[in-house]
Amino acid sequence: MNETNLTALELRGVGRARAEADRMTLVVLDGEGPEPSTRVIEVPEGGQVAVGRSRSCDVRIDSERVSRTHAVFVRRGRDLEVSDAGSRNGTFVNGVTITGAHRLSSGDEVAVGGATLLVNIASGVTTRARLESTRYLEERLAAEVDRGLHFQRRFGLVLLQLDGPTEVTDDASDRIASALRPMDVLAEYAPGVLAIVMPELSPAALAHGARLLLTAARTQGGADIPELRGAIGIAAFPDHSTSTGGLISRARAALEAARRSGHELAAPPDEPNPVAADILVGDPQMVRVYELVRKVADHPITVLITGETGVGKEVVAAALHAASRRRQGPFVRLNCASLPETLLESELFGHEKGAFTGADRRKTGFFEAAHGGTLFLDEIGEMTALLQAKLLRVLEQRCITRVGGTEEIAVDVRVLCATHRDLEAESRRGNFRSDLFFRISGFTILIPPLRTRPDEIELFAKAFIQRTATALGRRAPTLSPAATHALRRYAWPGNVRELGNTIERAMVLHSDGVIQLEDLPDSVREGRNTFEERPAGPLAPGVPRDVRTHIADLERDVLAAALEAAGGNQTEAAKQLGLTRRTLIYRMEKHGLKMPPAGTRK
Repeated sequence: MNETNLTALELRGVGRARAEADRMTLVVLDGEGPEPSTRVIEVPEGGQVAVGRSRSCDVRIDSERVSRTHAVFVRRGRDLEVSDAGSRNGTFVNGVTITGAHRLSSGDEVAVGGATLLVNIASGVTTRARLESTRYLEERLAAEVDRGLHFQRRFGLVLLQLDGPTEVTDDASDRIASALRPMDVLAEYAPGVLAIVMPELSPAALAHGARLLLTAARTQGGADIPELRGAIGIAAFPDHSTSTGGLISRARAALEAARRSGHELAAPPDEPNPVAADILVGDPQMVRVYELVRKVADHPITVLITGETGVGKEVVAAALHAASRRRQGPFVRLNCASLPETLLESELFGHEKGAFTGADRRKTGFFEAAHGGTLFLDEIGEMTALLQAKLLRVLEQRCITRVGGTEEIAVDVRVLCATHRDLEAESRRGNFRSDLFFRISGFTILIPPLRTRPDEIELFAKAFIQRTATALGRRAPTLSPAATHALRRYAWPGNVRELGNTIERAMVLHSDGVIQLEDLPDSVREGRNTFEERPAGPLAPGVPRDVRTHIADLERDVLAAALEAAGGNQTEAAKQLGLTRRTLIYRMEKHGLKMPPAGTRK
């Protein structure tokens, strides 16, 4: 964001009071993607908000754990209700499964798949000066992230929870507002929780400033206020995250940690890459993978990470960044399969104001955002030929040109790529540029599928159980011997991601503190799996080497024909082919088959 726009936001924010007496909003915290995202949805008077996987939903959550229409929020006057819409995995309010319509209160948390919707109902009339809305908080955070990436500036986010009688907390909020600098922004994040954006502060200064604010809240006329309690969670840019959603997520987690521990303030770990702490290794193959990571981490060579969908390619990429000299710089992720060509180009290289319809300001691209750090391009095999050529030029010349611009901008970025495709075979067929393939595969790391490392299955399962139990605030259950045997026997076509989803499902279904065999999906219980369960062995003498390519092409054609005959309906196509829907989706990903546009499906 340029300086003019930022100044305009500051002028909008300082000294402004909002009267939003009848406003109801849902703060959507979506943790399904590589980076957590946050958005604010307003619930109109007499209206409803549908949540689900379908594009027709008001809040779309792209996850297999979420049904097409999963839950519906309905507002009637000052009342807000949520109902489960017959979802497969259920809707939870404050950790409890709901049946029928459930009346909501401000501060309730509604869980849908891996997303949380935080209910925010305005309390009538607010008299607090300078208290901004959640939507404005998101706007300002996005502006500060843009400024931080563009001008290499620091800032921090403080979440401050005040507990006590309403009049006491209202007065405390006023004292906090009076103690802020003109450049700071105070907003209501949730009932009883204030959010403060504090520019130009290091992590240490941010922590010191947050403690001063809590002191201002808890003292009046030099005397402590015994009935007021407070806790603080902080997150600093770029130390803890380089995205709006990531900062909110980490500050929220820090606030939870402060509340649980009884400390007045908590911050995320200082590790530049927290994902590295999640790495579990229990197989000699993965020991070798991370030995390669250690050896190549500090080398400027471009690394290609390959492996089936769900094996953990992003975890390996993050480990490469964390072990490199660039660890203090940003680690920026972009999934090349998630965006159309025109939007992907703008996300990669940025755009100038007026470059296309809707480009009302200059946007910094991912290459610029990753300057001094690492850019991870996932599913690079989905990139179009035109973008492949532009990416090759950037890798060779180390400079980018924004869409709609003419200025060449030098970038210092280490690029890591990942794919589940065989790019060497794709380049031979002409589907992927061979010069780009050789440029990005200077060093290749292959992650073996989970089915070939059975000793890690139980290790991952127990880690997922502990993580889910901690998130729900419950005691972690154990795995029964029968359930453990079924997990080890199953071939896991979806790899670690599928195992994680299976455990989360079992955590919902289990009882008596033990996950039993019946808590697992049918496919896992019965050992059903129609995928190749072993890597293909050597061909018999005299058999042409490209026979596998021919078989793969034949399978792709059969899948495409079935999908077309079923009008894009995956369930129907799977039934025609004698496959499970999960198997069909896996094979679609394996062959790069896309879903047809929504308007063409039956």
